[in-house]
Amino acid sequence: MNQYCELNELGWSDWFAQRADCKPPDTVARVAAVDRDQWLLVGQDGHFRAKLAGRYLHHHHLNQELPCVGDWVCVERQPGDDFGVIHALLERRTSLRRKAAGNVMDYQMIAANVDYVLIVQSCHFDFNPKRLERYLVMVMEGGAEAIILLTKTDLVNSEVLATQLAEIRSIGITAPIVPLSNMTRDGLEDVTRLLLPGKTYCFVGSSGVGKSTLINQLVGRDRMETRSVSGTGEGRHTTVRRELIRLDGGALVIDNPGMREFGILGAENGIANNYANIIALASRCRYQDCSHTGEPGCAVLAAVLAGDISQESLDSFHKLKEETAFNDMSYAEKRKKDRDFGRYLKSAKKDLRDK
Repeated sequence: MNQYCELNELGWSDWFAQRADCKPPDTVARVAAVDRDQWLLVGQDGHFRAKLAGRYLHHHHLNQELPCVGDWVCVERQPGDDFGVIHALLERRTSLRRKAAGNVMDYQMIAANVDYVLIVQSCHFDFNPKRLERYLVMVMEGGAEAIILLTKTDLVNSEVLATQLAEIRSIGITAPIVPLSNMTRDGLEDVTRLLLPGKTYCFVGSSGVGKSTLINQLVGRDRMETRSVSGTGEGRHTTVRRELIRLDGGALVIDNPGMREFGILGAENGIANNYANIIALASRCRYQDCSHTGEPGCAVLAAVLAGDISQESLDSFHKLKEETAFNDMSYAEKRKKDRDFGRYLKSAKKDLRDK
């Protein structure tokens, strides 16, 4: 990224300008990377590091309330200072988040203010339409647009690729699909044409599907350290943090560590958008509370029998609805416990002061 650039080259727009409320001497900067308790920011005068103001930390405890890669922040930095101080987080236009890995009922922020999310899957070892649907649900929930990249096309024949493309379309996925090979560079120009100046693109997918190698190709140098491809065709890379990179053409890209688990949390709108055909059909069912599992007069089941939607798509719809309902309930219970514990601490402190 050039040392000096205009904010609009970093993704700034009128949308953010209308909502920015940075009080002098604060200025705006964008989060390029997060390293534990330090934030690497980029502004009009280049990169610099910053820490969160103590007051901000005191009032914001949730993961999603902390700045993540792609966020815009209000930061104070005196001339000659090595570090700035972040005082506020600007409203996010879009976000990409998931349920935290494991049994933790909380959100994990992936990136913010992303225009497009490029979901990367390998044709060879990683092809998984169900996982594609999960990614698409969370992309739609966050307000970004999705593009599917099918990599390693050099490792499968044309018939296999055609079957995979047909399978994706058969379950109702309509997002653009770009097949490509990092080895032969077939499809690379198609990806390059998608990358517009001033727009932000987040690459997500499992480890080894070729995300970092692809970004290396786009950057034109080994910006990301990558390892050789294994004998099975599964790549191994060492991306351990998210980082915002500005390409020579002006597009901004975010690489991500591999994510095999992509839990669904708070995704009702994303599910409704991804399964708009099922939601539309549901309005014609005889019963308003139809579960689409066997009730008479179910328009959704009738569409399955007619071949208008696939049984696989309906099964995925049911599974994701059940998962997000369970996780949302668990998250609400966790938040209630957190609030109750917070009230207990305040009461205990008050009792100590009164003594």
